[in-house]
Amino acid sequence: MSEENVRRRKEKCENCTKQCNKKPSDEDRSSLPEEDVANGEFPASSHLLKQQVLLSACLSCEGCVSEEESLKISQQNLEEVARVLGLNKKCDVSKHQVLVVSVCPQSLPFFAVKYGLDIPEATRKLCGFLKSLGVQYVFDTTLAAGFSILESQRDFVQRYSRRHHDSQALPMFTSSCPGWIRYAERVLGSLVTPHICTARSPQQIMGCLVKDYFTKQQKLSPDKLYHIMVAPCFDKKLEAVREEFYNSLLESRDVDCVLTSGEVFHMMEQMKVSLADLDSVPLDHVLGEAGDPALVRHQGRGSEGFLEHIFKYAASELFSLDVEEITYKTLRNRDFQEVCLERDGEVLLQFASVYGFRNIQTLVHRMRKGHVPYQLVEVLSCPGGCVSGRGQAQGETGGRVDKALVQQMEEAYSSLPVRLPDTNPGLHFLYQDWLEGQDSTHANTLLHTQYTQQSPSQTLIHTKPPHIQWYHCIGGDGQRTRMLLLWSFAPCLKDHLWKRLDQYIPERLRSGLQYATRWCCCSICFIAVEAGPLCSHTMEGETKIWEKDASAKYVG
Repeated sequence: MSEENVRRRKEKCENCTKQCNKKPSDEDRSSLPEEDVANGEFPASSHLLKQQVLLSACLSCEGCVSEEESLKISQQNLEEVARVLGLNKKCDVSKHQVLVVSVCPQSLPFFAVKYGLDIPEATRKLCGFLKSLGVQYVFDTTLAAGFSILESQRDFVQRYSRRHHDSQALPMFTSSCPGWIRYAERVLGSLVTPHICTARSPQQIMGCLVKDYFTKQQKLSPDKLYHIMVAPCFDKKLEAVREEFYNSLLESRDVDCVLTSGEVFHMMEQMKVSLADLDSVPLDHVLGEAGDPALVRHQGRGSEGFLEHIFKYAASELFSLDVEEITYKTLRNRDFQEVCLERDGEVLLQFASVYGFRNIQTLVHRMRKGHVPYQLVEVLSCPGGCVSGRGQAQGETGGRVDKALVQQMEEAYSSLPVRLPDTNPGLHFLYQDWLEGQDSTHANTLLHTQYTQQSPSQTLIHTKPPHIQWYHCIGGDGQRTRMLLLWSFAPCLKDHLWKRLDQYIPERLRSGLQYATRWCCCSICFIAVEAGPLCSHTMEGETKIWEKDASAKYVG
């Protein structure tokens, strides 16, 4: 394993959930074709366009991403968008596609801070830039997030009503974070998946809204529309390629491409776009209304505020209590908080918000022991919530979070006015005009999905083999022995590797195996196999090894 890979792996492990892919250096940037930049053309190829996607550390480590998934994710980049734009400029109209961009509300503060503008004006400048490239429509996803919140509210109340005869009804975990969902499906399995809210995430509901409702309004086939999502998070790329969000008959995905806020901004830098030269263009309305749509946000610190909305709705529906303000109690840290609803000293509801992998591990540990008192947990893989997504919160050098940038983005986001989804007339109109009612089969099909346990072996056919290296050590009895160490950066593969050791250990060595053990450390799983006393076999790459047991010591 190369020294550079080891360094990056260590950084990834130490920082957890913090992206460690490097921002292109000045030298990399200068490699862009000068003629493309000078003519204001969309850059077709560069280091940035081909940068490797690293998912949120341990939560969605690339160790268990199959080659097929990797291929799909690799198409979620600026180069693919450039290809579609290029086809639209050619004479063959049969290959033309209408380009639609949907922007997450949590991405807008990033552009506001970078531009030095307020969010409404920064949004208009961003919209002007996208349309200058050839994008026909630009929406924000607040409407889709409203659907996701309303459906999550109803899902919780239904689960609460059956809690006495359904052991898997509560606690309910939110489903808006793809990093958390992947970790739950691949690692935690049946312990958690039955508890995950079935409401689709705002991104995927927006995909349905664009590819189903909007295409019908525009009299387009879904495959004739190319839908791009601008999001604060890398993991959204993996969510977009899930099989249930793909129409095999039309060969069309609900979301064709996800770009992070940082990717879009760096593209603007590469193209040397002048903010003063950009037109201020208002966002478009999915419903086709005229005028500049008002930018609003939902309740919550830096995300869509699922906890707050569900808490207030449940208090009203279940206990006829009107909650105006929610008081958070900080537990382990700012990213692990809880709220309680009490009446006459009795605790009626107890919810928690759990952000970041370390806190998620604590939650899971308590759940395994049956010590989770909460009816609902809002789970997000990024510490600080969606505004702190690694697709926009990284510093200028390296993969660490820029805390000053995050603070500025949180302040900008909180400046937006709050609008409850229940009071949005557009949602009520779409429930009737598009979905045939709130409880219709059509609404359930387009607004909900299912999350189930996925065995790592289902994707291991194409995954990378474990790393294998020989070591030698001295046991407690002073006997010098050989040790074969296998390791993988996907802890969910530990049991799979354990059951299939014979696939990775050379046949000539299997007969001498005497002892084996397995363990996990952060995001790395290890399997050590003792191969008996040193003899005639050549050992390569000998180095130090951690203590195998309490009495062992290592030698170089």
